[in-house]
Amino acid sequence: MSRWVKLAGAGILALALAVGGIFWTAQTRITAPGPLAEATNLVIPRGGTESIASVLREAGVITEPRLFALAAWWSRAEGPLRAAELSFPARASIRDVLTVLREGRPVQRRLTIAEGLTARQIMALLERTEGLTGEVPPLAEGAALPETYAFTLGDTRASVARRAVAAMDAALAEAWAARAPNLPLANAREALILASIIERETGVAAERALVGGVFVNRLRRGMMLQSDPTVAYVPGQGMPLDRALTRADLDQAHPFNTYRIRGLPPGPIASPGREALRAATRPAETEFLFFVADGTGGHAFARTLEEHNRNVARWRALR
Repeated sequence: MSRWVKLAGAGILALALAVGGIFWTAQTRITAPGPLAEATNLVIPRGGTESIASVLREAGVITEPRLFALAAWWSRAEGPLRAAELSFPARASIRDVLTVLREGRPVQRRLTIAEGLTARQIMALLERTEGLTGEVPPLAEGAALPETYAFTLGDTRASVARRAVAAMDAALAEAWAARAPNLPLANAREALILASIIERETGVAAERALVGGVFVNRLRRGMMLQSDPTVAYVPGQGMPLDRALTRADLDQAHPFNTYRIRGLPPGPIASPGREALRAATRPAETEFLFFVADGTGGHAFARTLEEHNRNVARWRALR
């Protein structure tokens, strides 16, 4: 074997060792823990690898954009890098970051519609919720079901509103199908109206069915419901009234004043939750016809007007 052949063989071996060393070093750096101190949600915009690397570097997810770009190119057969709001774990390596960019699920944001909110309040909530886009569609009173709704960055306000309306339609249909026999309610719409009144009357879960029982008893007897929240709905113009009701409010003639009309008002006064829907369609069987606040957040219930008047006197003394 000639001297030149030996030298060529040695050169090839040295080059192979050098390339192998570079590859090993790069692989070590790609899989080493990254600089991110804690898990972080980050919006990855549309664009090429370089722009994504720039965003990651500015957010402290990576420190070597060129190495990231090289790793992304080297592993390109594993799939494209996606634009979305993604969650990157603490100390994520470049390999981990690439896996998130290719396989990670978009961050799930959440919007909670609380029980008893009015349509105006729900529309305002949709308007100020970050991450949603587009205009808020008009909502009918009582049309949206109070629940927590997941969405991803860029979803439209209209799409969340449609889901809330569809959820209410389904919940109301379910409650109406399972209703107690012989209710003094003509249809599911009346059940929704009654449920909205129950929702606004009490925030105590254990009382809902009992409040429903009182209103059902009054409807059966042709008595006025005499519900303060229905009276407050008109002067509040669909928003909570920031003052106590006055005698003038109770004397005002309008279709929601259940101190002056018999039966249910013409529409809901808020969005009732599932439990209030259940309380309206499967109320407690009770002899109570009256209730008033008891000063502890709940209510005192009574069978007779005399008993009720004593409860009212106690409530006024507490106030």
